[in-house]
Amino acid sequence: MRAYVTGSQGFVGRWLVRHLVEQGDDVVQPEHEIDVTDPDALMPDMVKAEPDAVYHLAAKSHVGASWSDPLETLRVNVLGAEVMIEAAAACDRPPRVLMVSSAEVYGTGAGEDDDAALTEESPLRPLSPYAASKAAAEMLAVQAGLGRGIDVIRVRPFNHVGPGQSDSFVVSAFARRVAAAEREGKSTIPVGNLSVRRDFSDVRDVVKAYRLLVASGVAGEVYNVCSGTSVGIDEVVDRLLALATRKIVPVEDPELLRPAEISELRGDCSRLRAATGWLPHIKLETTLAEMLDWWRERDEARPAPGIQG
Repeated sequence: MRAYVTGSQGFVGRWLVRHLVEQGDDVVQPEHEIDVTDPDALMPDMVKAEPDAVYHLAAKSHVGASWSDPLETLRVNVLGAEVMIEAAAACDRPPRVLMVSSAEVYGTGAGEDDDAALTEESPLRPLSPYAASKAAAEMLAVQAGLGRGIDVIRVRPFNHVGPGQSDSFVVSAFARRVAAAEREGKSTIPVGNLSVRRDFSDVRDVVKAYRLLVASGVAGEVYNVCSGTSVGIDEVVDRLLALATRKIVPVEDPELLRPAEISELRGDCSRLRAATGWLPHIKLETTLAEMLDWWRERDEARPAPGIQG
């Protein structure tokens, strides 16, 4: 399969490209990351590549930053999605498109029952500008399928983590702070709101789901990619601190608190499992240990200024 990957230089993109190559796919990556909002750049590049599948990962993905610059988040995530769709439509043989959305589109939850896992039928109640941009991009994908006959599959990944992730995301931020505290002989790390719960999967499991969906997913459908279990951020911190080489305690920093926070995101991956047989295999404790080791190997590790959930 010939695959075209937008956002191939990002955290998930690098792991996806590695997995696709391991599976024998021919992966097309531009020499320099193309601006997906620029049709004059993206369209001829994709048409020339003649892909069988497009994985659209390129996006502004920082939830917290979307509050301070919502217009840029909307520009990249919504306009970029439409330019990508136009590029796919311009191909002589339009490829199958995997549109990567986010579980953040569910926002405040599935309804009255707070204990229920979020399914693909749960209402969309985007809380942040980032979530709203992803919901809008999804509607463009729906329109592309219904109105133009393009084969588009949407995915809503829940929190995914792994070695190499930016420290603007919550788990990697904590891992970096622990590594820095070890090296600098500090006994505390700053933290934000530890009461929220998230559904974590290892990025290497997530990219496997993406490829399986390109092969076996139903055109026009949307699929959750998640473990089905939520874990408290406080538990994540405890696990990382248990791996530390010295005694370290968390200290709340008001600067790390957000204006609004979803208390819990937990998904149901039954639809994905039925379509592909996918199950996550890498345990969270394994991922956390590898992330901590990844930061320990970097001399420049320092406490990060902000975190994302």
